[in-house]
Amino acid sequence: MYEQFPKLSERVNFWANRAEVLNLAKPEQSCINMQLCTDNDIADLLREEVPLDLDKIIKEVNSNPHSSWKAGVNAKFHGASLKEVKSLMGTIVDPDWTISLHPRDSANVETDALPASFDARANWPECETVINHVRDQSNCGSCWAHGTTEALNDRICISTGGNFTTLLSTADTTACCNFVQCSSMGCNGGQVGTPWKWFSKTGVVTGGDFGTSGTCFDYTMPMCAHHVPATPTMPSCDDVTQVAPQCTKSCPSDANIAYGSDKHFSASSYGLSGVDTIKADILKYGSVTSAFTVYEDFLTYTSGVYVHTTGSALGGHAIKTIGWGTESGMDYWLCVNSWNNTWGDHGLFKIKMGDCGINDQMHAGLPGQ
Repeated sequence: MYEQFPKLSERVNFWANRAEVLNLAKPEQSCINMQLCTDNDIADLLREEVPLDLDKIIKEVNSNPHSSWKAGVNAKFHGASLKEVKSLMGTIVDPDWTISLHPRDSANVETDALPASFDARANWPECETVINHVRDQSNCGSCWAHGTTEALNDRICISTGGNFTTLLSTADTTACCNFVQCSSMGCNGGQVGTPWKWFSKTGVVTGGDFGTSGTCFDYTMPMCAHHVPATPTMPSCDDVTQVAPQCTKSCPSDANIAYGSDKHFSASSYGLSGVDTIKADILKYGSVTSAFTVYEDFLTYTSGVYVHTTGSALGGHAIKTIGWGTESGMDYWLCVNSWNNTWGDHGLFKIKMGDCGINDQMHAGLPGQ
């Protein structure tokens, strides 16, 4: 663990001789004492229960004549509290605590003939139903599992010429790519690099959205939204009980499927850096996993090219990036989110290249079977 997180070793060694700070018999208090964990007082906790004032943010963004994007009411977060929203930001983006994959060897990467714009859905229409499938992590901080599993799903479909269009299980990744396997913690957040190693060694089973059939391990929570007239058919996120997926190494959605033989793999895992290298990888193999810091104004995104404008940081978030382009002179990444299709532009968004640290957290792997 010290090799993966040098900052942890540095912090522990600094306090090693201070028994009043570092007491292994009291790990939680020691974590707080070393400033590795937070200790919110009651006032902070009460403030986090108050609904976010997103109307103020919407007015500020839309009143700016130079804004590159439009803000609006998204059902996913209408009336949501700061506590609820933060619980969805389950990706580690702090470089001191992020496990990065070895970068892909870019010596043979062809970056000479990259198109000005690209959309994986249009380039591989035989896989459009998979690439454009917008999932919902519900009230679980499993975005790290969604962004990785979904990108692998796209790449396998593309590599088979559209012969594999079955959805892969974000529940299996959330449950079994755990702390020991992936330094990740299920609904409480995780890494975006380590699941790609897990895919290459362990694989992931099939699994669709909550309540579907015909796959091994479907997601354990339904799509949800907060109460607005546009989403009467979805349950309120307030009423959805968190049912964290459990790693039983069986197929809870269909007992007739053998868990071990239902695994699908990546052939490798690697990190990506440099805009042209990232583009070339998407152009050849398909979607990549990306992560960035989410600010309050991102919750209100509806169209255009998002650029952080106002509001506080809420945490790290993982998604999949399926293309790029330029709009009004601004280069952007085209991404698919995991907040259902009532959010944003039917579940998708454009973000300015480099904004919120997105260029620094790109991972993928060659598709396997």
